[in-house]
Amino acid sequence: MIATIQFNSRKLQIDLSKPLDISIPMRASKSNVNAWYIDEPKIEPVMFDEDIISVKDGAAVNFRNIQFNPHAHGTHTECVGHITEEIHSINQNLKQFFFLAEVITVAPEELNDDTVISKAQLQFALGNKKRDAIVIRTIPNLKDKLSHQYSNTNWTYLKEDAVAFLVKKGIKHLLIDLPSIDREEDGGELKSHKAFWNFHGKLRKDATITEFIYVPNSVEDGEYFLNLQIAPFENDATPSKPILYKILE
Repeated sequence: MIATIQFNSRKLQIDLSKPLDISIPMRASKSNVNAWYIDEPKIEPVMFDEDIISVKDGAAVNFRNIQFNPHAHGTHTECVGHITEEIHSINQNLKQFFFLAEVITVAPEELNDDTVISKAQLQFALGNKKRDAIVIRTIPNLKDKLSHQYSNTNWTYLKEDAVAFLVKKGIKHLLIDLPSIDREEDGGELKSHKAFWNFHGKLRKDATITEFIYVPNSVEDGEYFLNLQIAPFENDATPSKPILYKILE
């Protein structure tokens, strides 16, 4: 189904029948993608005394508890409450869900013993484009990103000045296929998170970071219409399902 959408000052045509899901599903498995040194998610039927509330065990319905951490176990969207003493909820601060996004592919650069995404790389990829959101795919882009165990791997991160550049460009929503935009072990400095949310000034409460996405190689770089879907958790972060739509015109 082709839809024509008036978005800001532009008329956009998108095919609603061809969504591009860039989220990673959560599974109760040791092969579920993972970071931050904790166990895998658990999805288990409720037990009342000796009764297991599961259809295969004789119950009328399936009735399962789910135990997970949004930051560690899959695609999630977070707000400034992730790094503030004051509680800020993603459900209260994200009030719009459709954005113009640019998908870019970046080959991380070596910096001492790290790999990083630099300001120069983002400048080259974005140029003079005006976007609400940026979707960063790092290479190599293998399917093992769907199940990778990231703890103690010193993953790629964004340099602080690269994030400051995105803020200056007006990017409100940053999506990336890594567990964090900061270094795994940085002594708690969180320079890139703080730069993105303007931690030392007027907080950008309506800005979000989405981590642990997966952008298939079949999705070309370029402009897309982004639907950033979240679960309504009153928490700093929530599982999310970002969907891209190719802009036809």
